[in-house]
Amino acid sequence: MCKYGEQPLYRESIGWVEWPEGCEESGVLRWLRRHINQFLLFANERGFRPLKRRRCITTPNKPIPGSVSKRKLDVGFTYNSSNKRENSDRLPYNWSHILVPGELKSNPREENYSSTWLNLLRYAREVSSGQDTRRFVMGFTLCGSTMRLWEFDRLGGVASKSFDVNKDGQMLVSVILGYLWMNEEELGFDPTIVEDGKRYTEIWRNGQMERLCLEELMKRQRCMAGRATTCWKGHLSGGKAGGQLAIKDSWEYKERPKEGLLLKEATEAGVDNVAQYYHHETVYVGDAIDDVRNNVRKGLNDASGRNPFQQRRPAMSETITSPATSSSSGRGRGRSSSSSIKRKRSLSSTQTSMPPPKRSCSDSPAQQDVQRQRNQVHRRVIIRDVGKSIYQASSLQAILTGLLGGMKGHKPLLNAKILHRDISVGNIMLNEAEDDGFLINLDLAVKIDREKASGAPSKTGTKVFMAIGALYGEDHNFMHNLELFF
Repeated sequence: MCKYGEQPLYRESIGWVEWPEGCEESGVLRWLRRHINQFLLFANERGFRPLKRRRCITTPNKPIPGSVSKRKLDVGFTYNSSNKRENSDRLPYNWSHILVPGELKSNPREENYSSTWLNLLRYAREVSSGQDTRRFVMGFTLCGSTMRLWEFDRLGGVASKSFDVNKDGQMLVSVILGYLWMNEEELGFDPTIVEDGKRYTEIWRNGQMERLCLEELMKRQRCMAGRATTCWKGHLSGGKAGGQLAIKDSWEYKERPKEGLLLKEATEAGVDNVAQYYHHETVYVGDAIDDVRNNVRKGLNDASGRNPFQQRRPAMSETITSPATSSSSGRGRGRSSSSSIKRKRSLSSTQTSMPPPKRSCSDSPAQQDVQRQRNQVHRRVIIRDVGKSIYQASSLQAILTGLLGGMKGHKPLLNAKILHRDISVGNIMLNEAEDDGFLINLDLAVKIDREKASGAPSKTGTKVFMAIGALYGEDHNFMHNLELFF
């Protein structure tokens, strides 16, 4: 329909008829607004209507609310909460509403610049931080007339091959309508957390199904790659006994021991001042284990990709995988794969905005080969104890009470042959009465009598709290934990 009629929008010889010369930002944004509306009208004439109304936003000079710093977005797709014109930029929105972020550049050569990809990564991180059930984020770059699709997940990013929108107009239409038609799961939202007036998830425990209502968000790690720990306060539906619960989701290296098993063992051993176990499980999506390589990326291989961050910023190799040479034709539920980043800042300033990695990483070729083969699994742990972090204490005495409670939990945990290994300000909690403290997060803990290391990469712990000996490569022991308390 774009190619035919008295005034066609697209001609094979020249591409899009009204494509702006010079590809300046304002001209491309006007072109997108007008043509996306036309694509929707064409689809509507043929009986194709998206289940939920979405719109394209084009406000590159307007900071979007909801981020720590003032962050702008060149172009993106969001929900349309109004019956007004789909592309109206006057409707309010923030980062929690953005579905697909995009980055524009007028120069097609910038399509291969790492600064372009870093900008898009920042957008993806803001989207992920503002949406607590987001498993991955789709995005795109449009540099001149060259477009590339991206997908960011807990291992980093994967990109499609680039294509020229003026040479492959049908691909552009497919991409635009695809972003407008994708369901929530295909966009990266967790389908195991249901929103039906109230939010809830279901678990299978002791031979029966239990529904957990999520009351409020307690923590959401501001990161794209990594464990991305998210915690909610909740309770059992139906007023069953058990009181308040804490539901924790995180993406763990599959080699790591399951935190839920260690918590269960500690609870059964009667360990005090450590979070009490209720339930744990590996999350399934689409009847398959929810991991990055097989479920999120649908088996796409990034081993042949090059890493543009290796020389400039070795630590970035942990967060970002460079563009794969495979196309964006993911298997399964029609989800396309892609990924990367961009923005209008120097690389030196972007480095300071990246969150410090939980673990260090190496830039050696052998280590990078290992990193490309890593996989992370979506795990869920439910505990009975709900408290607050010691930095939320109302007095200095309460802080010391929390620290002492953590130490009191560390000793019996050690007697149960479990070494915590990640004592930090975020893992020591105060109870609501502020008269005792307890330890949480055994996701980096190990059994003292284990026969060999897990094989998970790099050093263990939160860097700013790690003991000197552990940083220098000593085997982690209980003395290191005491140093962490200090």
